[in-house]
Amino acid sequence: MAQEHKLLSGKEVALHNTRQSCWIIVHGNVYDVTDFLDDHPGGSKIILKYAGKDATQEYDPIHPPDAITTNLPPEKHLGPVQLDTVEKVEVVITDEEKARQQRIAARPSLDEILNLHDFEAIARKVMPDKAWAYYSSAADDEITNRENHAAYHRIWFRPRVLRDVTKVDWSTKILGYKSSMPVYITATALGKLGHPDGELNLTRAAASHGVIQMIPTLASCSFDEILDAAQPGQVQFFQLYVNKDRNITKRIVQHAEERGIKGLFITVDAPQLGRREKDMRMKFEAEDPAEVSKAGKGSVDRSQGAARAISSFIDPGLNWGDLKWFKSITKMPLILKGVQCWEDALEAYDQGLAGVVLSNHGGRQLDFARSGIEVLVEVVAKLGEKRGLSFPNEKFQLFVDGGVRRATDVLKAVALGATAVGVGRPFLYAFSSYGPEGMDKAFQILHDEFEMNLRLLGAPTLKDVVPTMVDASNIHSHIVSVPGDRLYDSNYESMQHATLREPKTKL
Repeated sequence: MAQEHKLLSGKEVALHNTRQSCWIIVHGNVYDVTDFLDDHPGGSKIILKYAGKDATQEYDPIHPPDAITTNLPPEKHLGPVQLDTVEKVEVVITDEEKARQQRIAARPSLDEILNLHDFEAIARKVMPDKAWAYYSSAADDEITNRENHAAYHRIWFRPRVLRDVTKVDWSTKILGYKSSMPVYITATALGKLGHPDGELNLTRAAASHGVIQMIPTLASCSFDEILDAAQPGQVQFFQLYVNKDRNITKRIVQHAEERGIKGLFITVDAPQLGRREKDMRMKFEAEDPAEVSKAGKGSVDRSQGAARAISSFIDPGLNWGDLKWFKSITKMPLILKGVQCWEDALEAYDQGLAGVVLSNHGGRQLDFARSGIEVLVEVVAKLGEKRGLSFPNEKFQLFVDGGVRRATDVLKAVALGATAVGVGRPFLYAFSSYGPEGMDKAFQILHDEFEMNLRLLGAPTLKDVVPTMVDASNIHSHIVSVPGDRLYDSNYESMQHATLREPKTKL
């Protein structure tokens, strides 16, 4: 039987504002986090800042909604608070934030955004520093992050001519479900870092533009909130980080199935987080030396930034033997997200899974892991050789993510055997810099690029985008980019070189 709590007053909560007795309010409920202070991955300082007060505004952008209820034992849930009695936290607008708001006001108009790279350039200028650090960071020297895009530059087209391309059609099916293009919105965490509506921007845009959204485990919005925002009949997938507590995982998976999720993408490339140094340098709230010394040895590593703060529950013991258990708890098609070699793709096929995502986690895990598009070439060849498979294949589908910025990237993957590709960061940058209108613009850009490139390839439909339309003979040649560059500096004059508009002066 659920424990009933009395309605607490803000005055009573305010008394518990010390390290010895620390209560905070999140979403109208009071929690005793005293024992959790030294275990909080973001450090105790940020919690103590809100001791005895409402921490919701700080909590929301950097935590999945259920983080506090999941991590605190039930006896630490003290009950609801009478909100009109709670001391208001004074929000101080810093000089840095004022300058950022001025940069937002000086953004170029959306008409000036010509491609997905441009959103990244603007997002870098207008996003809060810690949000940019989390979204853009990658492992170690960020070689794989750049390689993910550079690999597409080693694939060249072999267009066909004198074909009737008056009408071109780039719609497709993903796991049997219709999509307006061979693109899905792949799972990315903490959407509210970029925009107050977070992942709801993705849900609404997916519905408007006829694509499929993969909902992340570590979304800023709750799972049910995202599902409730979907349109009737809208197809959504779910990306799962497997919890060490299998009962929690079972509950999440079965709830997702009950809510109508059509595919379960199990992340398999994150038994431990990579060192995302850009994010680490930001931290989320640096501890002062006195606080660190109080925590003592064996405490949680505070230096890992947002990524560490939200992912300590992930099970490093996940293995092939667990797939039988997954099949026993759900009828959803199972796809492994994060396969990086043909041997593991073959094992997934032999175990009867629905497919794999050839991915290195956006370059955020193991630096010098190969790009998904390179692994695709290897997987198609080996599964053809060893199991007689041809791709695309309805029973075992191959997906790729990482580094996709153009419709030409997508078409190269399709030609080489992918069913569809996942796009993540560009959509984050689109809504972070321009909100929902940015999402609409991003999809319009892809729409226009697909139309143009299918005509220029001589391919009326995606079925006409075949292996002979590309030359991938150099895909395995690796040239490491110069450290410090971004994805496109060496070959594209982007908007990052443009200046923001000058503010109008009053006469």
